[in-house]
Amino acid sequence: MDPGYAEVGARHRILIRAGARIAVMSSAAKPAPAGSGPGAREERPLIPRSVIRRLLAGFLLSGILLSFLGAILPAWQAHLSLDFTAVGKYFLCFGLGVVFGIRPARVLVSWKGYTASLILACGLASASFAGLVFVPPPAPAVLRLVGLFFIGFSAAMLNTGLFHAAAPFYCRDRAAVVNLAGALFGIGCLSTALLLALFATSGASAALVIFAAASAGFAILFARTGAVQISNEEKPPHRRLGDLNSPLAFLLALLLFFQIGNEWSVAGWLPIFLIRSLGSSPLASLLLLAWFWAALIAGRFVAQAILPRANHARLLIGSVLVELLGYLLLSMTNNTFGAVMGILALSAGFALVYPLVAGKIGNRLRGERQPDFFHGAFTFAFAGALVTPWLLGYVAQSWGIRAAILLPLLGTVIVFVLLLAIMLESFLTAGRSAS
Repeated sequence: MDPGYAEVGARHRILIRAGARIAVMSSAAKPAPAGSGPGAREERPLIPRSVIRRLLAGFLLSGILLSFLGAILPAWQAHLSLDFTAVGKYFLCFGLGVVFGIRPARVLVSWKGYTASLILACGLASASFAGLVFVPPPAPAVLRLVGLFFIGFSAAMLNTGLFHAAAPFYCRDRAAVVNLAGALFGIGCLSTALLLALFATSGASAALVIFAAASAGFAILFARTGAVQISNEEKPPHRRLGDLNSPLAFLLALLLFFQIGNEWSVAGWLPIFLIRSLGSSPLASLLLLAWFWAALIAGRFVAQAILPRANHARLLIGSVLVELLGYLLLSMTNNTFGAVMGILALSAGFALVYPLVAGKIGNRLRGERQPDFFHGAFTFAFAGALVTPWLLGYVAQSWGIRAAILLPLLGTVIVFVLLLAIMLESFLTAGRSAS
């Protein structure tokens, strides 16, 4: 035999023996199938997609609850009131419900799990919508304030449960969860305006019944879905907003406070503003509100597509200028076309801010950027979204409804300054890391 062939054969035999040893070691390291021996661990199956869709569908109801007040005001004849501070009290009472619902929701999630919080939130929302059917004007306003308080309370419980339920899915596929949840939330806001516009001429009772039935349907859906079992390795670290000592985390929460306050001030007061300033009908004002939500949803998806390819500093400056243009168009226009252009400009400006900030801080927070953090930041930010519309009632009462639409312009300037601070902090931190 040729010595060269003998050498090659010897090398092959050595490789075969080494491969056999590796295969034996690998099979020994793998967990044995269930039932194959004592102490064997069963491999955890993947969470079914149907369960993920059911849980994330709750963001649709969240959008309905949080956008309800701005769309119901024309049906409650708020545009006929000479006391805009009374309209502001609607927002204050709703906001108090959100604030007071946070702590009980967290206790319930820790005690019984997020499923109990979701079911209770949907049941409470259904009962609140049903109660509001019986207290339209001229019933005492205090009865509607009570209903709004409990709708805000149920919204806080729902969001707390949803953020905990979405945690394992968020850790697996962050982009898909954020996009789907955001789209469903926006669709919920849009559907609220469209549904109330559909019944604008016949009264809001039918729409309230539909909202009550939808909330009850979600309660049944969550009860049938149950809780998802999460392994200890898959659970994200529990963090609260106050646990994050990073200045960047504080700047993010503060920025969201003003930015969401701007967005929801426009969404809350837009129908009343259009009716009182332009003489629009309640139906037309609600359709323009639906146009605002539709443009904002489309803008958010466009923003996600262009952010990886565009210069963020230019986008920041452009978004602020477009927002300022939108405020000026709305405050100065005397026709529907100007209102449509102003709403479109505001939606385009609003759509860029949150994706821009999230992209700037995403790599910085990494492990801290978990649903718990976003729930705390969102809760803090939504306080601004409810306090600002309340203050707008006093501004409108003192200086007129057109002055009220200009107050969020100050918030836009603050957002611009905070974004610059975030960019500067990121730049300085990167410089220190490089050195």
